[in-house]
Amino acid sequence: MNLLITGGAGFIGSALVRWLLSDEARPEREKMGLEHLVNLDALTYAGNPANLDSVRNHPLYRFVQGDITDVKLVEQVFREHEINAVIHLAAESHVDRSIDDPSQFIKTNVEGTYRLLDTARRLWPQGTKNRFLHVSTDEVFGTLRPEDPAFCETTPYAPNSPYAASKAASDHLVRAYHETYGLAMLTSNCSNNYGPHQFPEKLIPLMILNALEGKPLPVYGDGKQIRDWLYVEDHARALVAVLTRGTPGEVYTIGGDNEMTNLTLVQMLCEGLETRRPRAKGRYEDLITFVKDRPGHDRRYAINAAKAKRELGWSPRETLATGLGRTLDWYLANRAWCDAITQGTYQRARLGLG
Repeated sequence: MNLLITGGAGFIGSALVRWLLSDEARPEREKMGLEHLVNLDALTYAGNPANLDSVRNHPLYRFVQGDITDVKLVEQVFREHEINAVIHLAAESHVDRSIDDPSQFIKTNVEGTYRLLDTARRLWPQGTKNRFLHVSTDEVFGTLRPEDPAFCETTPYAPNSPYAASKAASDHLVRAYHETYGLAMLTSNCSNNYGPHQFPEKLIPLMILNALEGKPLPVYGDGKQIRDWLYVEDHARALVAVLTRGTPGEVYTIGGDNEMTNLTLVQMLCEGLETRRPRAKGRYEDLITFVKDRPGHDRRYAINAAKAKRELGWSPRETLATGLGRTLDWYLANRAWCDAITQGTYQRARLGLG
């Protein structure tokens, strides 16, 4: 297998690359027959080469800087590296940014996905076992009421933000390329990811870093929006399972079995910081500040991952308590990584309460 991972320098992509090239994943690599892992990333604001320092010199790893909307470059990567499997993660993913300016989300998430799909269609002979996994989000399904069953593979689409709409469009393109051209397409829809190396505009790292700096911890509305939290390494293992063991044409919803309100999550982070690095004066929870809710803010997401567990033999290893503990420990031990980002062009001016 010569595997192309798009967006491999981002949060989820880099976690996938690091895990696949780890000693733990050696048996999985051998079963896959992995010969090359090519990371194609444009290195926009959320793509950080430092996320991959630990695997930079791995003999199976190759890095290509470029945009997935660049047709010539994408075709060159497919041909030069003889790509026969794809995990497509490259995307604009921050809801607040999509509200401010949807255009880049349409370009990257819709046009970029189309360019990759069409390259695969043109270069992969019909009847081959080549596989293409498109990584999507639970936000394409809209919002849930407290009493509603969790999202699953047959939940109707009802996106409520420009970001969610752009991902929904790309999901439909993937389905169409499977049905029309017979490509071995797979789609996964995941819940909110968290863990080490996450860009500081997202909820958990934003709260950790603001708390350590004594800044307000902004919580949208009443803070009772519910999300299902998935530790990023658990997601990485799920993606490999979908790619290698999933049925072409099928969709797999991936969740962490960790439903939690945003406010309760922030309070858990505050408690975790109190045990690890107590404040000199007061408590971290004193910094919680309620702010005006954002437009189109979905009330609840939840994922039913029974199909992935049943058909792929995958399940999350981390509970929310253990995953948050690992995440807090990483951010406390890697302030230099955080400082290098927050001192750049993005200063965490926007909220990140996805």
